[in-house]
Amino acid sequence: MTASPARLTVNAAPVDLTPVPVDERLLDTVRWRLGLPGTKEGCRTGECGACTVLIDGRSVLSCLALTHEFAGAAVTTVEGLEGDPAGARVRAAFEAEGALQCGYCTPGFVVALTSLLKERGTEASAEELLEDLGGNLCRCTGYAAIVRAVRRIHGEMP
Repeated sequence: MTASPARLTVNAAPVDLTPVPVDERLLDTVRWRLGLPGTKEGCRTGECGACTVLIDGRSVLSCLALTHEFAGAAVTTVEGLEGDPAGARVRAAFEAEGALQCGYCTPGFVVALTSLLKERGTEASAEELLEDLGGNLCRCTGYAAIVRAVRRIHGEMP
């Protein structure tokens, strides 16, 4: 296994990583090397969405991404959405609707939905946004509160 240095920008801060094994997943880099626990490991197969991060503004499943493939990229985790207006809107809707139970999947939903809002804005209907979130799974809530949160974000609820 070969290792090499990698430079990323994580949550707007430059990060130099040395050495990074070529098979190190971005999920492991974010959680264990950088100490950002909001990005969760759920399935390890890209099925649940708990590990969603933004890379250059687009949703990526970090359990399927190798760190070295994104050298030079801007990575945003749920922690990096703190001052982001779209991220704040998503968080507020999730809180208002109680769209979390154990909270394990919540960061992935928040990151993915923030990306969708930035990408599609109000052009997409709430139903289209919900369809686009189909890769994010929750085992606790039954989705009703998450659906209400998406509708709230879209302006279909007060």
